[in-house]
Amino acid sequence: MKTNVAFFFGCMSVEHEVSIISAVQAMLSMDTEKYNVIPVYVTKNGEMFTGDNLLKIENYRDLPALLKSSWAVNFVRRGDKVLMVKEVKGVFAKKSETVIDVAFPVVHGTNCEDGTIQGYLEFLGLPYVGCNVLASAVGMDKAVFKDVLKRHGLPTLDCVTFYSREYAKNAENIKAEIISKIGLPAIVKPINLGSSVGISKAKNEAELVEAIELAASFADRILVEKAIENLREINCSVLGNATDCRASVCEEPFMNDEILSYEDKYLSSGKSKGMASLGRKIPADLSEERSNEIRNLACKIFKAIDGNGVVRIDFMIDKDTDTVYANEINTIPGSLAFYLWDATDLKYKDLLDEMISLAFKRAREKENITFTIDTNILAGVSLGGSKGAKGGKL
Repeated sequence: MKTNVAFFFGCMSVEHEVSIISAVQAMLSMDTEKYNVIPVYVTKNGEMFTGDNLLKIENYRDLPALLKSSWAVNFVRRGDKVLMVKEVKGVFAKKSETVIDVAFPVVHGTNCEDGTIQGYLEFLGLPYVGCNVLASAVGMDKAVFKDVLKRHGLPTLDCVTFYSREYAKNAENIKAEIISKIGLPAIVKPINLGSSVGISKAKNEAELVEAIELAASFADRILVEKAIENLREINCSVLGNATDCRASVCEEPFMNDEILSYEDKYLSSGKSKGMASLGRKIPADLSEERSNEIRNLACKIFKAIDGNGVVRIDFMIDKDTDTVYANEINTIPGSLAFYLWDATDLKYKDLLDEMISLAFKRAREKENITFTIDTNILAGVSLGGSKGAKGGKL
């Protein structure tokens, strides 16, 4: 019997469209002899739809028509099963229910990748692919991620963080703190976005103000760190769980500017194929010693956040000091970093299969954990609230 896999994608995120590309790529690469692929497109206002027409990327050019030809769905737990329930159309229409065995979130950005959808799936009790709630939240929050790295003695740049509303009230003091602690030039980022959205470089105070205002338009919290002037960016993927993981070969992405932009990542080929569009060199031109250093660091970072599934970790090399720094982690990377694993001799179909196996393994391990205790605490409780109420008191 085939395993029913529900792919969740879209969601209320500035990376909504990138998620669609990543998900369609993944769904079309699945082993259909082993799995039933069930697309679940989540609109920007949280409605969920399914239908085979969601498997064709060209159909998303006319979204209203696509949704009109799709089925609205919701998910319910019934006994020990999770069901996808199609909303019926017409008085005499028969309700359609499908048992879902495992969820596969292919979502990017806030309101989904940050632990939101993972919490929803945990609440349903549905096994799911990828990082858990905490690891997802840590990976999305750039400041917390840096704190975790420092706690584990892993290399990352210092930073200044603040709320945009704090900056609105106290701009001069915050600018002074940035210049004093970080210096210029600096990189300014929204704390909880990916795909390089809202990130810019500030070489002087005027540019710093512009960069902060840009970041504040995308997020309430902002991070500023030193800009490495003589920079190489190196990326590496990790696959597995916190007790057993391995790293892919490294890549060096090509940039058209001083920082790797959204356009570099997704539009550099003129026709987006997600992160697969990005110009890059695989494997990166690194010595064996440096490559092993970065791959080992990647596994240590993955374990530090209790990672699961596949992630991509972005590193920076300061060529002036020959120092490696961990930059960011993508807990659901664009295109699921399949191109890195393909270059590591793991085909996309097999990568997806291994990720699903990891999801079931975690679910089995969770079954051995106690979440409830037997108690009669409610037997003698009465909260009163009406005249003459009798019984025990809290």
